[in-house]
Amino acid sequence: QVQLVESGGGLVQPGGSLRLSCTASRSIRVYAMAWFRQAPGRQRELVAQIAPAGNTNYADSVKGRFTISRDDAKNTVYLQMDSLEPADTAGYYCNRAISTGRFNWGQGTQVTVSA
Repeated sequence: QVQLVESGGGLVQPGGSLRLSCTASRSIRVYAMAWFRQAPGRQRELVAQIAPAGNTNYADSVKGRFTISRDDAKNTVYLQMDSLEPADTAGYYCNRAISTGRFNWGQGTQVTVSA
């Protein structure tokens, strides 16, 4: 079973940037991977996904502000978040993009956008 470790979250002012990392315990190169987020009292939502070939898709709410990328040599997926808004405040998690065969969820990394 693949273990996932997310990092890079923190407190940032509106308009600021953060770069999240998700490192897997073994190769994930054959998997489409995604970043998800969950705010208190809300369901987990898919934010961005990246295919093994590098094709990407984004939720409308983050399109143009967030960029997902991957470095398969490092078993790592990144999420560059720019122009952050208070509505982006949530716990951020990575996992396989499809619901079937997902890895165990990691601890996530908290992002708080506040003045």
